[in-house]
Amino acid sequence: MSGVPSIVVGIFAYGVVVLAMQSFSAIAGGFALGILMIPTVTKITEEMLRLVPHSLREASLALGVSRWKTTVKVVLKTASSGIITGVLLAIARAAGETAPLLFTAFGNSFWQTSIDQPIAALPLQIFVYAISPYEDWHRQAWAGAFVLIFMVFIVNFLVRYVTRNKFG
Repeated sequence: MSGVPSIVVGIFAYGVVVLAMQSFSAIAGGFALGILMIPTVTKITEEMLRLVPHSLREASLALGVSRWKTTVKVVLKTASSGIITGVLLAIARAAGETAPLLFTAFGNSFWQTSIDQPIAALPLQIFVYAISPYEDWHRQAWAGAFVLIFMVFIVNFLVRYVTRNKFG
């Protein structure tokens, strides 16, 4: 599923959510971006869980801890920094996606607070401004791209800061 182009996910979300709700919305955009995040999170989580040594699991089970407690308290805690990194990668991928938002959120030039209405999104605005014939809009598209990259950097930094002592 990770090889599916994002525009196909946008068309799928359009068919499932937009047609059912009979309007473009932030809900449909979130649905599409959530689908895009699933393969990254599941693959990295699976790999991180496989990297936990079997000796840790066996030691916990040998001490009489139940299987589910071993999974939650030992395995997930050991793999949590890698899982958080996977979630961060998925968020970064979803933050830059434009194609699914073209089919689901549709964009809105005005401030919208209702999640069941078309809503503006930074990647969508960057796309619209980048294809425009106006030089000023091109500069705004570059500024929007910088803001998007900076937001991903800040999220990355905050996650690293918060998890450095807990899971390190």
